[in-house]
Amino acid sequence: MSTFIIESSAPGTGPRVAVKDLIDMAGLPTTAGSRAVAATARPADRDAACLAGLRAAIGSGRARFAGKVNLHELAYGISGINRAFGTPVNPLDPTRVPGGSSSGSATAVAAGEADIAYGTDTGGSIRIPAACCGIAGLKTTWGRIPTGGVRPLAPSLDTVGPMARDVAGLVEGMALLEPGFTTTGNTVRTVGLLAIDADPAVSDAVRNALLATDLQIQPVAISDLGAVMAASGTVLDAAAWQTNKDLVAASPGLIGESVLSRLRQASAISGAQVTAAQATIAGWKATLDGLWAQVDVLALPTLLGFPPFLEDARDMFKIRGLTSPVNVAGLPALALPVASTGRLPASLQLIGPAGSEERLLAAGLLIERAIRA
Repeated sequence: MSTFIIESSAPGTGPRVAVKDLIDMAGLPTTAGSRAVAATARPADRDAACLAGLRAAIGSGRARFAGKVNLHELAYGISGINRAFGTPVNPLDPTRVPGGSSSGSATAVAAGEADIAYGTDTGGSIRIPAACCGIAGLKTTWGRIPTGGVRPLAPSLDTVGPMARDVAGLVEGMALLEPGFTTTGNTVRTVGLLAIDADPAVSDAVRNALLATDLQIQPVAISDLGAVMAASGTVLDAAAWQTNKDLVAASPGLIGESVLSRLRQASAISGAQVTAAQATIAGWKATLDGLWAQVDVLALPTLLGFPPFLEDARDMFKIRGLTSPVNVAGLPALALPVASTGRLPASLQLIGPAGSEERLLAAGLLIERAIRA
């Protein structure tokens, strides 16, 4: 119940595809995991634009709809805890957070209840739950997959992407989102390993996964990452308030306490703060633009630590890592589980230039083969 908001058991042999309940599907209401939205939700008149490929595949018997899945309320949170609709259970460890906001998408795949799930990613909402639940997730280039019919959080950052148990599943998911998608012909030779302060077990797992391949590893250092992370958070939060301020005014009692508190804090962000944040982000984008002349992809941990226990969910903000800065740069990123010395897997994040999803997934396939050999 906590994973699926609407469950389906359509017959057939194609992959079972779950859809985050932020994405409109004709004939079904979209709740955004929020009582405030659900109170007035009506069945959607049409599918979101990103579902065209899936709908065609369902019609021809090449895919099955598994259901609409839960999320962190309003897609505004990274723990995945949802007290109104229930918190999806992390199949790796039920005592730990599933990650958000695409929590139901991640748990459906990790529990074997879906083969592919669509999530959205505005500041890490595909990659973070993928890391928490030990699956793979792809944040797409901003604007590559249409977001019409997807409830916005921050329109200049929002993206739609697939989640699956492995990279092959992500390739299949991308082919549904973008018919004709393939990784054929894409090669990766050089990976930049970004220096970032993470749990040593996580850092070692990321490094060991790369060392298992024949990729050339080039150390990369970028200064002021803390300032970049803060700036990206400012831009996201300011946009989230603009998107949801009318909902807060109309139905504050129906919004969960933690999300409501965070939105009210975001309402205090000034235009001057956003302008200053955008200046920092411009420097970050320029740094990345220069980096692609040196490396094919950039590697680092998706999360700086392992998913915390449910009662320590706020610790997610301490380990969220470099996810939101990818969104403000508009770039694609892959989250891939890699073995660690602990009981839980770590997650490797690969970042590439705009439009390089094919390259990222080709690199992911290469790494998967190496670590499974």
